[in-house]
Order: sequence, then structure tokens, then C-alpha cells
Amino acid sequence: MIRRRQHPDATQATTRLEAFTDGVFAIAATLLVLDLTTHALGEVDSDAQLWAALGGMWELFLNFGVSFIVLCLLWMTHVQQFESIARVDAVMTWLNNGRLLFVVLVPFTTGVATEYSEYYAGRMLMPITFFLAILFSWLQWRWAVHHRSDLMPDLPEQDVRTLDRGSLSAVILATSVVVLSPWLGSAAFLMFTLDSLLTRALRTRSAGAGTTTG
Repeated sequence: MIRRRQHPDATQATTRLEAFTDGVFAIAATLLVLDLTTHALGEVDSDAQLWAALGGMWELFLNFGVSFIVLCLLWMTHVQQFESIARVDAVMTWLNNGRLLFVVLVPFTTGVATEYSEYYAGRMLMPITFFLAILFSWLQWRWAVHHRSDLMPDLPEQDVRTLDRGSLSAVILATSVVVLSPWLGSAAFLMFTLDSLLTRALRTRSAGAGTTTG
């Protein structure tokens, strides 16, 4: 079944932008597997050698899994945001294109992270790519909030704050991954496991600030 849009006033342009973005995410996630399929296992004459060859691919599997999961998180954020967006303008469309520019680079940067992990640049490229994709996603959402009366009419204030904190949490964690990746490599992406905790902390801080102001 096709997911029913939450907002009844969604325009055709909005629907087409959402569909295009879905397609780009799907292609990028699928291309990630190419690094696995093109990797040569070498000469294999027994089950033990096959298992050893597969074990030697651990870094390939790790980077594949990390990139796939983070891409899924980015796509889930896109879906959640577009549930409430009824209309899009030129700025929002180009911010979305900026996000997709870095999404399509993910398979390439994932391969670089595996092949050149001993180099500083090799460890940095994949985190920076994800950071820029997340940053553009956040900028797109902030633009929509700033023009809320036109792009997201009738969206409750509470929902705006909830999505705001989730988007900000992703930017903060992506920044921390970039900072830690020179020392931790792909393991730095474990920072994203703190997303729910950081989001709740940001909501609590925001609620406390609102109470003090009131």
C-alpha cells in the first residue's frame, strides 16, 4: 500500500519531490553492496579458507552496515518531515537537492573509508559526507519552519518542537562523529546510538527554558 500523506493539501510538486528523494535514497543504499560484490575472495579450496576470506572482509561489512543504517536514518527523517509539509518552494527544493548530492556520494566515500582507512583523509571522508547530508536536511527543515504558514499550515507547535529537537540532535551527533573519526574510524558512528537520549535532553532543556520565560 502507498503511504497516505498526513496533510490533505499536499501539492503535486511536493509529492514528486518526495518520490524523487525516495528513489535517490533507494539507489544509494543499493549501490553500497557493489563494494561487496566486486571484492575478490582469492583462491578458495575449502570451507575453512572461504570462512577465512569472508572474515578478512570484516571492514567491508562494517562500513557497508554503518552506511546503510545511517542512510536509513536519514530517509526516516525525510519521511517524518514530509508528513507535515504541504507545499515546497524553490529554496526548499534546492536544499533537498543539496542533501541528495551528498547522499549519492555515500557509496563512493564508503569504499574510500574501507580501502584507505589507514589514512586520515580516508577515515574523514565518509563522516564528512554524512555530516553535510544531515546539515542540508536540517537547513531544509529550518526553512520550512521559518515559512511555516505557507509550507506547513496547521502543523501544531508541539510537533514543530519535536521535529526540531530530533533534527538538531542529528546535526550535533554528526559533528561529533566527524571530530572522533580520525581516531575511531567507522566506530565513531556509534555516537548515533545516543540520538534518542540527546533528543530527550534537548526537549527537556527547551521545555525548561519555555517555563522560565513564561
